[in-house]
Amino acid sequence: MDRILVGGDIPVTLRRSARARRMTLRVARAGGEVVLTLPSRASLSDGRAFAESRAEWLRQTRAGMPPLRLVDHGALLPVEGRQRRILPHGGRRVELADEALLVPQGRPPGVLVETWLKHLAQARLISACGRHAEALGRGFRALALRDTRSRWGSCTHDGRLMFSWRLAMAPPEVLDYVAAHEVAHLLHMDHSAAFWAATGRLRPDYARHRDWLRQHGHELLAWRFRS
Repeated sequence: MDRILVGGDIPVTLRRSARARRMTLRVARAGGEVVLTLPSRASLSDGRAFAESRAEWLRQTRAGMPPLRLVDHGALLPVEGRQRRILPHGGRRVELADEALLVPQGRPPGVLVETWLKHLAQARLISACGRHAEALGRGFRALALRDTRSRWGSCTHDGRLMFSWRLAMAPPEVLDYVAAHEVAHLLHMDHSAAFWAATGRLRPDYARHRDWLRQHGHELLAWRFRS
């Protein structure tokens, strides 16, 4: 993909889309990467002019983004909503202590912690989705984990659920809300009043946890597990 420099100091990645009807600028919630999407017929010069006209907005938006953070020894990483200090130990597995996440010494902590978080997310989400699906009298076909950037979960028409494994870093009730949200889609594949009513039956306080993700979700996305 091509890149241009906007405003003298803002790198912008260019993408073309046959489905795009207009030019759009998106700033990643973690790290502040800027992507300019162009319709197939739009010229590069028009795209550059469009981005330049919004240079100040891009600069202000990126300034408010949390910096990328590397998972390494000594870092404070959120695990199920609590800050845990990543520390080396002589064991062979990642272990959760009172206020620490213990990682085998001599091995890359980021890779080990990422794998551990994926297992934690899988266990928590299978349990939550099973409970919510039973409450609605529906079943799901499969559950998969991804490192998505634009959504925390999804549900297909044939009952396949997908979630971001970074939910293991969020408070347990937030993870449970996302599970309830996607399971409710087994009944309603939209965001109608009926859908939100179903979500409310599963998680009456869903609005509070939805707001938490809106306010803090970018902080979870800011963590890097590989240098």
